[in-house]
Amino acid sequence: MESICTENLCKNYGTVKAIDNLNLSVHAGEIFGFLGPNGAGKTTTIRVLTTLTRPTSGSVSVGGYNVKDEPDKVKKMIGVVQQHLSLDRDLTVRENMEFRARIQHLNASKRKQRITELLEYVELTEFADKMVDTLSGGMKKKAAIVCSLLHEPKLLFLDEPTVGLDAQARRRLWDFVRRLNKDGTTIFLTTHYIEEAEVLCDRVGIMHHGQLIAVDKPANLREKVGSIVVETLVDNKETHYQFFANRESANAYVKGLPADVKTVIIRESNLEDVFIEQTGEKVGGQ
Repeated sequence: MESICTENLCKNYGTVKAIDNLNLSVHAGEIFGFLGPNGAGKTTTIRVLTTLTRPTSGSVSVGGYNVKDEPDKVKKMIGVVQQHLSLDRDLTVRENMEFRARIQHLNASKRKQRITELLEYVELTEFADKMVDTLSGGMKKKAAIVCSLLHEPKLLFLDEPTVGLDAQARRRLWDFVRRLNKDGTTIFLTTHYIEEAEVLCDRVGIMHHGQLIAVDKPANLREKVGSIVVETLVDNKETHYQFFANRESANAYVKGLPADVKTVIIRESNLEDVFIEQTGEKVGGQ
């Protein structure tokens, strides 16, 4: 079953093609990572999928509902957590949740039940009546996520979910995302952290100039580029990369290098290597 399906999706802004014939399928129950340099079309795609922007052409369905014709039904089955937290800092965690639950038209008994359940689920019960601004970055992110879960969405969009968090808080949030997914929530996330995409995502898609140029399991994408990388520093200025199917081939290449090549590193490839080989850019366009 497909949670998201687009066919020949296009979004134009004048002569600029922000999305160019996108054909994308996200399976129900998976964690799908969406990668691409700045300006690749990621944000526009998410805006279309979450009903915030109307497509120029093509078809889009989310949870089996047509985004253009049935936006209200789509909204009821998705949750969205933006990169910049939309929590009200002048309210407590519980008050933020109460406000969001009312927006979702949950009745009083349902609101109380869901708020209690979710606070326990993310281990924020003891912080429920604290002002948002007094929380750590990781707790704020958890609070934002539970606010998006009050209406029990089947599909959750996470835009850069761990940006700004320290390494420990990031890993704790990874565990939370895994638990959400294990409990039945399909996750669609964008991230600039390559390690995050590798450890969390069942599949990843890479966008470039509005087009989906690669989509597969992280391990399969690495194999297509080459599982082993040899890095050589040339003239102490520029690093060259050579990709090989296995370590034996990489070792044979290194043995044949000129004697004046002093710095050599042999390592396993990663998604960042795939990303750069596919787009010619680093994640975030840096």
